[in-house]
Amino acid sequence: MRVIWPLPALLAWSLGWATFIALRAADAPLMLAIAAGVAAGAACSLVGSTPWRRIFIALGFPLSLAASGLAGAMPAWGWLLPLALLALVYPLNAWRDAPLFPTPDGALLGLAELAPLMGEARVLDAGCGLGDGLRELHREYPHAAIEGLEWSWLLRCACAWRCGFARVRRADIWVEDWSGFDLVYVFQRPESMARAADKATRELRPGAWLVSLEFDVLGRAATKVLECADGRRVWLYRVPFRPRR
Repeated sequence: MRVIWPLPALLAWSLGWATFIALRAADAPLMLAIAAGVAAGAACSLVGSTPWRRIFIALGFPLSLAASGLAGAMPAWGWLLPLALLALVYPLNAWRDAPLFPTPDGALLGLAELAPLMGEARVLDAGCGLGDGLRELHREYPHAAIEGLEWSWLLRCACAWRCGFARVRRADIWVEDWSGFDLVYVFQRPESMARAADKATRELRPGAWLVSLEFDVLGRAATKVLECADGRRVWLYRVPFRPRR
């Protein structure tokens, strides 16, 4: 069932307010109630379908609280806490990439048939978010060593908790070395794909795979293409890349 916008934002703001009111009714400290309300909104923002909707959801409660005047007793420096919580979910330098694009369930079904790997292979989800892509990769390559890189501390911790089968690290996907992997999976923005392809060309060994959900690499010919059940495409590029004719 598809939820119509802005219902997700309204529900998230309501949850933030409900959390805040419940804690204040229980005589919880003002700072704690505000932090809990902001954390609830930040968690809900992860389901936003676009970056701006995620920001809109996350900022709804703290902005409405400030406008209401109910937080008037809080010192000015106290607003640094909500901002810090939001920064944990959305680090500023991560916004040049895709902040959080969850891999849909079943999106990589059949990937192992098109890109078979040896049992001791290493597979990387570059920008693993909450781990949806890691789960897909683990299903396709159950005997491979699955790893994930995520810049956000909060998302990294949540992902590691959800995906006990994988090694999840906090790292910048553009700085971390990809050379030891047999397959690198990305679900980025179209603007990031040229950068991903250049990095794969420099670092991945011949025969390794770069796999991208939904977005292809301009000027490069895909080795294979996987058609998803929902109409999306998974683009498979084997190193060295071939120019598109």
